[in-house]
Amino acid sequence: MNRSIIRYILGSVLKIEAAFMLLPCIVAVCYGEKQGFVYLGVGIVTFLLGMLMTHKKAGSSVFYLKEGCVATSLSWIFMSFFGGIPFILTGEIPSLIDALFETVSGFTTTGASILSDVEALSHCSLMWRSFTHWLGGMGVLVFLLAIIPLGGGSRINLMRAESPGPSVGKLVPKVKHTAQILYIIYITLTVVQIIFLLIGRMPLFDSLAMAFGTAGSAAALRRLASGTAILNYRNPHSAYNDKGGKEYSQYVTEFLHKRCKDRKF
Repeated sequence: MNRSIIRYILGSVLKIEAAFMLLPCIVAVCYGEKQGFVYLGVGIVTFLLGMLMTHKKAGSSVFYLKEGCVATSLSWIFMSFFGGIPFILTGEIPSLIDALFETVSGFTTTGASILSDVEALSHCSLMWRSFTHWLGGMGVLVFLLAIIPLGGGSRINLMRAESPGPSVGKLVPKVKHTAQILYIIYITLTVVQIIFLLIGRMPLFDSLAMAFGTAGSAAALRRLASGTAILNYRNPHSAYNDKGGKEYSQYVTEFLHKRCKDRKF
């Protein structure tokens, strides 16, 4: 087993997660919340650990499906653990098990929660909770495929381990290109939903939180009380929840199929 490439992938995942922790930090600054320092501190520690794991390049960039499955499984564990630490340190979810449950639910887009009052969380924690659903909706490893150099057919093995749905080998010949197309579609749908919600006069913070949850199909709403928060926005929300529930690789397959049919004429 190529342990060095697994280490390198895990380190890269931690650095990406650390970068994404800047979002709750920005939210904390906007709302004047002290919890932002916790996210900043955890982000720095996570980034340094990632740097330590990627400081030495992998001996070989080629790996097979077995390494892909191990790297994917460990990535979910690492992301969930470090993603849950801020909840514990801020005291908003003091139990380690509960914090892990909340982050695992986010990164796997399950949508389950141990919180009886979601709005009791600070704004930065609410944003991070919703953003974990957005990250899990596509998978951070798919994002990783677009930026890290892997040899030969190694990318396809990592994507097979990460992405369910139709055979990824049938999408496009270059897996890096596939990952880029997937994220372009994902980000575009998210931005369009945010615009629709803003047009419907939903506050910016709520629009972002709802869009991040919906894009990942988990619908991690800021308010959970019988869905009252989305009554005025249920049409765009329902439409995008349906879109988010669809495997995004299917969009690529349908797009390429239509493109091929158009070329025949």
